[in-house]
Amino acid sequence: MAAPSTKCFLVTGPPKLLRASNPNLKAQGFYTSEIRQGMERVGFEVVTLDGRKAPLASTTISSAESRRWPSVGRFKVDITSFESLALPELQVKEDTDLFIIDEVGKMELFSSSFFPAVLRVLESNIPILATIPIPKFGRDIPEVARMRNHPGAKIFTINTRNRDAVKEQICTQLADVLRRT
Repeated sequence: MAAPSTKCFLVTGPPKLLRASNPNLKAQGFYTSEIRQGMERVGFEVVTLDGRKAPLASTTISSAESRRWPSVGRFKVDITSFESLALPELQVKEDTDLFIIDEVGKMELFSSSFFPAVLRVLESNIPILATIPIPKFGRDIPEVARMRNHPGAKIFTINTRNRDAVKEQICTQLADVLRRT
């Protein structure tokens, strides 16, 4: 049996900005961005590739509703807001060349609909460029472990020393996959 070709590029390491450079590429998905007040990180927002934004998590929202939201550290996660923007971006469409998912992490996984949507993308045969967290204390999040172990997944670990070289590897390999699809 031939080894499956790589279609799922998983990137892990400190946060980084990913940008599509091919103007004809039909990519869909989202990334997360920090929200800062001065030097302090007070939240995160989810941003679609066409620039629409919605809150993901915050330290500054305090309402009766937000007290029921799950938390990661000091951040309260707004699942409803996240789902309203991110889930439509994970709908598999025939004309999509590439999915970008930043990130498949703890905050996003509070949504019970998120990982099933990620799995549908993963099974669609459309290439994926996704970020995943570094395992903490040697333990991986089960959903992330499932992605790491998926046939066709390739993991790239980025750090400050190798980020330029690894970025080139990812771009070269991803361009090769996109040419074949």
